[in-house]
Amino acid sequence: MNSRAEQPVVEGTEIRDLMPEDRQEWESLYRHYAEFYREPMNENILGRTWSWLMDAQHPLQGKVVAAVNGKLLALAHYRPFPEPLLGKDAGFLDDLFVLPEQRGGGLGRRLIDAVAQAGQEQGWPFLRWITAQGNAQARCLYDGLTQATAWVTYDLSLNDLGDA
Repeated sequence: MNSRAEQPVVEGTEIRDLMPEDRQEWESLYRHYAEFYREPMNENILGRTWSWLMDAQHPLQGKVVAAVNGKLLALAHYRPFPEPLLGKDAGFLDDLFVLPEQRGGGLGRRLIDAVAQAGQEQGWPFLRWITAQGNAQARCLYDGLTQATAWVTYDLSLNDLGDA
């Protein structure tokens, strides 16, 4: 990853690992994230995802941008995934969300940089993520960081297959 440490620090914010006391603020952010992608959200999903994030044995990890007053402004969830062609784990950025009123100020870029740094520390050769085709604002950020791949993604709903 090239050095982007020169990025201006948004006054009064810090990027850090998600902590147990962040639960309420994290839930609010994650509900906004699900709403943005028009995905249903309920207490079971929130509880399960939170338990994964708080379990040191689970691969899902989380980082947040926190204001001095403790308000969370952005989140990132990421994890290792096996890359068989390389014979090692790489990184996958599952979720990245910045509150709409905070967008354009560099928080998304700083979160990606923080996840990339964590990935380097874990020995990942690369960090991968996907976004919606129409997510123009995020794609503008991502296009400034790296190139989109030539791979096309498919999701096969296993609920629709019936009993095998």
